Amino acid sequence: MRRFLQGSWLRLESIPATVLLLLTAAGMAQAGAEPESTIWRFDDVDSVGGHATHVLGHPHLIDSPYGKAIEFNGVDDALFVDVHPLAGASTYTWEVIFRPDANGAQAQRFFHLAEVDPATGKDTGNRMLFEIRIVKGEWCLDSFAQSNDSRRALLNCDDLHPLGKWYRVTAVYDGKMLRNYVGDEKQGEGELHLTPQGAGHSSIGTRIDRRDYFKGAVFEARFTPRALESDEFLKMPPVVDAGAGK
Repeated sequence: MRRFLQGSWLRLESIPATVLLLLTAAGMAQAGAEPESTIWRFDDVDSVGGHATHVLGHPHLIDSPYGKAIEFNGVDDALFVDVHPLAGASTYTWEVIFRPDANGAQAQRFFHLAEVDPATGKDTGNRMLFEIRIVKGEWCLDSFAQSNDSRRALLNCDDLHPLGKWYRVTAVYDGKMLRNYVGDEKQGEGELHLTPQGAGHSSIGTRIDRRDYFKGAVFEARFTPRALESDEFLKMPPVVDAGAGK
């Protein structure tokens, strides 16, 4: 059998079997490549993840131990981005490196992804959120996701964490269950049946409707359209300035 390849005739039977196997495996690997992650670094108030921001109040750059981050005052600071980075995802992993600070409100929404109805330009109510609750001077993680009539909140205030420190929080949806983590420690899980959300927008530092403001700082977020295993989670970055930030 012959195949025409790059202007010359090539007899497949002349290619060693091991080479053919390697070529076939490479092609299958490329065809089945895992979806790529999207990373948003919070080192520019005017642009996040290559997208222009709409700025509310005066969120500002600070020096964190890991590099530049954006700090929010918990009163009227926020950023809005005209992108829903997990739109279209049937499964996902959403990770954020952030620092919740003292003297904020009892309930704070620090990251909100919302679907928008293209016909009306209004939010549909389908959304994903990261939130915190302040309990006895410490914080606990609250995660929420909804598509139509299916929704799940994960709130575990039996596991409290000190304020003023940097953490990675993670939400994982595998098509059946929503789980959330602080570091590598699972905080909760529950059944959920989400349909992929459509295009929309995002807010950082507040809920999308401008309430429940967050007091603290955000360093980085990563969005992956598949359910990662815990050993694949985003690692805390190397310390570049141990004396910076809190």
